[in-house]
Parts: sequence; structure tokens; C-alpha cells
Amino acid sequence: MPKHSLNTGRGRALAKSHKLALAGVSALGAAALAFSVVPANADTTTAEAPAAPVAYEAAKRTEVKASLTDRLAAASVKVEAIEAQQKAAEKAAAQKKAAAEAKQKAAAEAKRKAAAQKKAAAEKAAAKAAKERAAKKAASRSAARPQVQKVVKKSYGNNLHGWISEALDIMHDKGIPGTYNGLHRNIMRESSGNPNAINNWDINAQNGVPSIGLLQIIKPTFDAYHVPGTAWSQYDPVANLTAAANYAADRYGSIDNVNSAY
Repeated sequence: MPKHSLNTGRGRALAKSHKLALAGVSALGAAALAFSVVPANADTTTAEAPAAPVAYEAAKRTEVKASLTDRLAAASVKVEAIEAQQKAAEKAAAQKKAAAEAKQKAAAEAKRKAAAQKKAAAEKAAAKAAKERAAKKAASRSAARPQVQKVVKKSYGNNLHGWISEALDIMHDKGIPGTYNGLHRNIMRESSGNPNAINNWDINAQNGVPSIGLLQIIKPTFDAYHVPGTAWSQYDPVANLTAAANYAADRYGSIDNVNSAY
């Protein structure tokens, strides 16, 4: 009878189907052994026993062994099929478990991302609201505060027209009468528009106080009628014009009333 291994290296217990298959194999083996045993009451001393019964028994034993071998082979195939089914079931279960875990992990990640986006949106909204409140508060303070008008300093040309224009603006602020024409007419008669003009021959010069500048004003008169905010120099065009116009307004009513030496 050929040897047949049932793979004893597997470390797990046989299933119920395996046990039934092996039980059948054991029964077949016992039947074969019983059949092959010579009866106890057989006549072994007769030398001339018939050969036919012996041949029949040998054939029968061969037939039983072949049948047993086939059944053992079939049982082994059945066991392997059952094991293959179990492996496939275990593999499917492992795959199902891995898929469930992956799905659970993906759901948790999606939930985390959604929470992060919600938090970022809330922070952005809060920052925007804070910025709007600050802007509204600043606007409220600005509205409550009186608006300060910026004063743009007027520029004047460094020429006769610019000097007269600046002098007229100062005269207007200080309440000193006079017009552009009145100033220009007297300037052209007294100095021809030269702010450095000086008279060294008249009585004032002989007395040590020469007439100087655009409107030929002497030092004592300049000091007495100097207009605050202008330079303290007879040679300064604007200071010279405003002081002379202030003197003319005090003595003649206005520089416009002066038509000769004054």
C-alpha cells in the first residue's frame, strides 16, 4: 500500500469535513486488512491445495488496495479544495477589512479637512468684521473731529510783478490800502524797479539817511512803519513796498494818492 501524506506541517486543527474524510479512509483501510487476513481454520498442511482460491484472493486484495488508493487520493483532493476555499475566504475577509479601514480613514480625513476649512472661514470672517469695525470707528472719530483746512503757501515770482503781488496780499491781510497800479506807478518813478537803488545826493543822503529800495524809503520811516512778518531790510523788495505803502496810507490815505516825491 503506497504512502500518502495529509500535510501534517499545517499548524491548525482540521475542519469537520476533514475529520469525516479521514474517518472514511480509516474504515476502508480496516476493511482491506480484514479481507486480506487468512482464516484461522484454513488448512495449511495440505500441500496439494487448489491454486484458484489463492489467485482469487490476491486479485481481490489488489482490487481493494487500488480502490483504497483512489479514495485516499480523492479525500486528499477534497481536503486541499476545502483549504483553498478557506484561504480564499480569509483573503476576501482581509481585503474587505482593508477596504473598510481605508474608507474609514478617508472619511476621517475628509472630516478633518472640512473642520479646518470651516475654522479658516470663521477666522477670515472675524478678521474682516474686526477690520470693518476699526474702519467705522476711525470714520466716526474723523467725523467728530473738525476738519483742518490745509493752507497752501502761495508762491510768488522773484521779479517786480511777484514782489508787488506779494506786497498786496500782505497789505490786504493787514488792512493797508493800495492797488497794483498805485504801487507800480510810484515804483517806476522812484527806482525804475531796481530794489538796490539808493539816492546819495538829496537832503536825506546829506543827513546820513539815504533813500533806499523800490519806493526809496529812508531808514527811520522804514523802522517806524515796518509791517510784521516781513524782513527787516530796506533792500528787501516786499518789506520796502509794504512799509512805504503803510507810511503813505497813514499820511496820504493810500499809496494810490501819491503822485510825486513823498
